[in-house]
Amino acid sequence: MIDSENISVMNIKNNNFPPEGSGGFIDIHCHCLADFDDGPSNISESILLCRALVEDNISFVVATPHQLGRFDGVNEAQAVRDAVNKLNSILNDLEIPVKVVPGGEVRADERICQFIEDDKILTLADSRRYILIELPHQVFIDIEPMIRALVSMDIYPVISHVERIPTLTKEPDILSRWIGDFAYLQITASSLSGDFGLEAERDAWDLLTSGWAHLVATDAHNVNSRRPKMKNAYELISRRLGEDLANRVCIHNPLRVLQGKDILSKSIIEESRIGL
Repeated sequence: MIDSENISVMNIKNNNFPPEGSGGFIDIHCHCLADFDDGPSNISESILLCRALVEDNISFVVATPHQLGRFDGVNEAQAVRDAVNKLNSILNDLEIPVKVVPGGEVRADERICQFIEDDKILTLADSRRYILIELPHQVFIDIEPMIRALVSMDIYPVISHVERIPTLTKEPDILSRWIGDFAYLQITASSLSGDFGLEAERDAWDLLTSGWAHLVATDAHNVNSRRPKMKNAYELISRRLGEDLANRVCIHNPLRVLQGKDILSKSIIEESRIGL
């Protein structure tokens, strides 16, 4: 298993993110900031969650408080950066070996491109390469125009917890089109063990088996009902679908998001193997 102890605190301060193989999971979706949304309500709860991340072998985590939607006008970019800096300072003082970088889980909104330009919302790892997009659960909306607008800015949407959006998983043709437009799909680690119900569990495995799921993340909120379960997800995927896929969705692609590199897809892997 990967070792999470060997990544220096200087990496995060200098945006010098770890090279592949340097150890530890990277969690690109976690609600670990205190008093921002439905995550920790205070700094003590935030520290408990960060300790749980370390126990789950996570070395870097993107703090993704909700932005827009019912959080429109709050949780803006600079407030998140300031909270991340404060949390990193506390974690360093307590010698808790997980490093936090800023991001957001951004509700789909026609103003997203302008809000990025105005520095109101955050991309993942504050890198202007990937943005985590949340869609409504009850109503289907086609975000293809938003995807294309973001891609025109060289920013690529990552759709959060797709397996938990039944209005979306019932539209495979549209999902396929979005992927073709350079959107990426993230599934929740704990969905793979049934924490969000049988339907979400089935859809998560279907997305992984089809090669449509690009990233696994914890979407952790606390240490009780919404704990991080990345180690468990990695082991389940390895046993059922093989270590190559587990490494890609749990290790390599999350790291590539952190580094601002291209996400690996099933088609890219297949093309490389046959020399295309």
